[in-house]
Amino acid sequence: MDNARPTRRVRAAAVTQRGGAVATARGDTPNAGPRRPPKRLSSVGTAIALLKCFSAEEHELGVTDIARKLGVAKSTVHRLARTLIADGMLEQNPENEKYRLGIALFGLGALVRRRMNLSSEARQDLFALRQSTHETVQLAILDGADIMFVYNLESTQAIRVNSDIGVRKPAFCTASGRAILAFQSPEVVDVALAAGLPRRTPKTETEPTRLRKALAEVRQRGYAIEDEESEAGMRAIAAPVRGAGGAVVGSVAVAGPVQRLTKEALARIAPQVIATAEAISVRLGYQFRAGF
Repeated sequence: MDNARPTRRVRAAAVTQRGGAVATARGDTPNAGPRRPPKRLSSVGTAIALLKCFSAEEHELGVTDIARKLGVAKSTVHRLARTLIADGMLEQNPENEKYRLGIALFGLGALVRRRMNLSSEARQDLFALRQSTHETVQLAILDGADIMFVYNLESTQAIRVNSDIGVRKPAFCTASGRAILAFQSPEVVDVALAAGLPRRTPKTETEPTRLRKALAEVRQRGYAIEDEESEAGMRAIAAPVRGAGGAVVGSVAVAGPVQRLTKEALARIAPQVIATAEAISVRLGYQFRAGF
């Protein structure tokens, strides 16, 4: 019986494609049902999932951590890691032998950013907004239930909000996210709220009905405010950015410590944030209608 097992595997694997019909090496007709994707594609998918294991909070991971996150054997992680390291997609810290994202990904990310009209067109206006507010300025887009910062200008002041490009946060509890969600379809909002509403601070609103009401208020006044709902000690104000077709494609935000961004300061900054978002929208091709 032991000698027969490899024979069956060879016969099962010897599948050829002939004129669109599938036949085995023995000429048998294959069983009906969905075809499994090639094993090579599975390895590619696992390699991509491996790269996505890393985050701003976990920029270095060991073999055991990665294997646990992916649900695969450590030997699989070792094999994929060797390939990714050879291509510069991963690096291994020689001090602790943990893995981290490689410099090759930075190059690919730079290519993506180069073709992103939103961040490139917004740069001039974002610099002007930071100059006038002296606070951290952020440009974000919606990605599922999260926002992702695609451009960030930190305040020059000693006490400031730090946020790197590529960092993700839940959309429901951030000014940047609400400024976008408020102008999305009910289906998009449903997906964002159904993804989970974790309480990040004592002030985080997690009740769906009240969140929908908050989004309606954002639509009415044209900007969103975040009062220590995402991070304790931080406030932010954000306004939507529209693309050429009128759809909201991102948001501009000003964020800072509660000591400086008082409610009076937010009211004073609001017109500047809205004006910046509108200027970027115009650069993207959007034409504001009279009375909008």
